[in-house]
Amino acid sequence: MNDLLLRNIRPYAAEACDLLVRGGRIAGIGRFEPEPGMPVEEGGGAIAIPGLIDAHTHLDKTTWGMPWHVNNRRAVLRERIDFERENRTAIGIDPHRQSMRHAIGLAAHGATHIRSHVDIDPTHGLALVDGVMETRERLAGIIDIEIVAFPQSGVMVMPGTVELLDAALAQGCEVLGGIDPCGIDRDPKGQLDGLFALAVKHGKPIDIHLHEAGDLGAFTMELIFERIRANGMQGQVAISHAFALGMNDHLRVGQLIERIAELDIAILTTGAPSATVPSIMRLKQAGIRVGAGCDGIRDTWGPWGQPDMLDRAKVVGMKNGLRQDHELEHVLHVVSQGGADVMRLEGYGLRQGDRADLTLLAGETLAHAVVEVAPRPLVVKGGRVTARQGLAVVDMP
Repeated sequence: MNDLLLRNIRPYAAEACDLLVRGGRIAGIGRFEPEPGMPVEEGGGAIAIPGLIDAHTHLDKTTWGMPWHVNNRRAVLRERIDFERENRTAIGIDPHRQSMRHAIGLAAHGATHIRSHVDIDPTHGLALVDGVMETRERLAGIIDIEIVAFPQSGVMVMPGTVELLDAALAQGCEVLGGIDPCGIDRDPKGQLDGLFALAVKHGKPIDIHLHEAGDLGAFTMELIFERIRANGMQGQVAISHAFALGMNDHLRVGQLIERIAELDIAILTTGAPSATVPSIMRLKQAGIRVGAGCDGIRDTWGPWGQPDMLDRAKVVGMKNGLRQDHELEHVLHVVSQGGADVMRLEGYGLRQGDRADLTLLAGETLAHAVVEVAPRPLVVKGGRVTARQGLAVVDMP
């Protein structure tokens, strides 16, 4: 466990102070003199916040650091899924190497926790999960990785997937994933009944990709609501993307949001520029837990994205049309505390007794820090410095 004295920082852009770490946890905030043998870091008046959190990404997919992938396919979801599944091995997307690159990039830019969906299908079995689990072990103490057993290619349309998901949860995946019960499987009852049965069996939460927009997405949400109630899983389900909440029907969306709040469903957004997205300010008003993530970055689906949650904060903020300082502060909340709330992280924050997981930001205010394009001056995980000026202490493979 690590001890550290971090001097001259501004927690949440407040007055400058010192932060004392003992045994990897925050022991005090105030003014302290260095103790013999204790490492000391100078914060230079930088803003300090708890570590950034990528609560929706795909570590197993990126082509980061590989030769440029020429993308000449239509932007059709089923086509992109099938191409990736059948060609990722030939392209050379090694799940361990590539997830290392993605995760180290996130750590270098201030993230301390990741929730990653990892593909599971009959073509690859659990090989991709194995690769990301190896990365999780290698990066222990640098960044925490929570794995979602994710049936990217579908459940009902891919025989054998239910058994693989069962095995993945038994092997140590913390969360069960799902995807578009209507649009991908065309059997919402079959997929959702199967997923909720597995979640109950293993005592695991669920995080479902829901790209389905408009009335179709609303219909699927209603089916999810029914199963949450029937299985007593209030507070244990997240809906990722939730594009239906961005549809142009204010009253219908309001009714969905009321039920989401009632059932304590978390929403995860990526601020997808090409889709309708939930309003993070409207969700805030309803008291709903909201996190965010980079999604896939520079992969066979598309060339965009950075392993950087402040870069994603800008995407989310611009997609939501946010400009006022208090709105930008909420965007920062979504990519930090919001992700912690979704993942139910214990000891997250800058209070005495919390884990010493934090990042320093450049800027005068929190809003300024969101829009400022600058490397993170320092990143700390459990009292250990893990990155300086945008460079992690571990090298990319």
